[in-house]
Amino acid sequence: MTTTHNLREKLDLYERLMRLDKPIGILLLLWPTLWALWLSSYGEPDWMVVWIFTIGTVLMRSAGCVINDLADRNFDPHVARTRERPIATGEVSPKEALILFYVLVLCSFCLILPFRSWHIVGLSVIALFLAASYPFSKRFFAIPQAYLGIAFGFGIPMAYVAQIDTIPQVAWWLLLANVFWAMAYDTEYAMVDRADDLKIGIKTSAITFGRFDVAAVMFCYTATLTLIAWIGRQLYMGWVFYAGLGVAAAIAVYHFTLIRQRDPARCFKAFLHNNWIGASIFAGIVVDFLITNSGLR
Repeated sequence: MTTTHNLREKLDLYERLMRLDKPIGILLLLWPTLWALWLSSYGEPDWMVVWIFTIGTVLMRSAGCVINDLADRNFDPHVARTRERPIATGEVSPKEALILFYVLVLCSFCLILPFRSWHIVGLSVIALFLAASYPFSKRFFAIPQAYLGIAFGFGIPMAYVAQIDTIPQVAWWLLLANVFWAMAYDTEYAMVDRADDLKIGIKTSAITFGRFDVAAVMFCYTATLTLIAWIGRQLYMGWVFYAGLGVAAAIAVYHFTLIRQRDPARCFKAFLHNNWIGASIFAGIVVDFLITNSGLR
């Protein structure tokens, strides 16, 4: 009974380490991947590919969280929001975390084997490098959130290759849109920890932008939606697609009301709320293609 109880406690710790109890990171990683799967297939994705990418997103996000906490193990104890994370408290050892990271990466790699494509394998190696190196970018780059946007959006070119075996120019524009979106929501996230990050010497966009942080967030939202609208024009999307963008824009304006006073709790609420921006864009894409493919337009 004691062994079972200890195992359950250990699994709970691993769940917290992988942030499975806080799925917002998975969703922010999943939405742009789903955008790409639907856009690349004109609304008719291979459902096996969708499932593979969804599961892969969960695994790679979990691996990213593990390596992030491993890299930040000397910083997290000094930040109020992160001091209770399993590695920071010593409940999970660095060796355990590294083994868990390798297991998650191996499982992710096994998922792409059915594609039998060296193109996919090559992109997956780049994606792994981005995920593993992102935590260290906070030591060197003034705006590591841009690096995060590339890492979080690399499912976009992979989705295009999985669906059509090539990466058209529009995929790279969609990746750029995701970079701006990540800069917006992760700056909101960084505004929560700004005081602690200044003390420990971590670089973030919230610190780099300074008093222009709110304006920078709103600029990034604008750039995101403008780029996606331009992509929609290239693909001859209909009014439902733009209605989805309109809803996303309204949500972004709401975020302005949350972050303008720079209250940490409200900034964190805005960060979490970005799930609805991703969902609104995706809903517009899906419904627009449903109308088109059914011949109703």
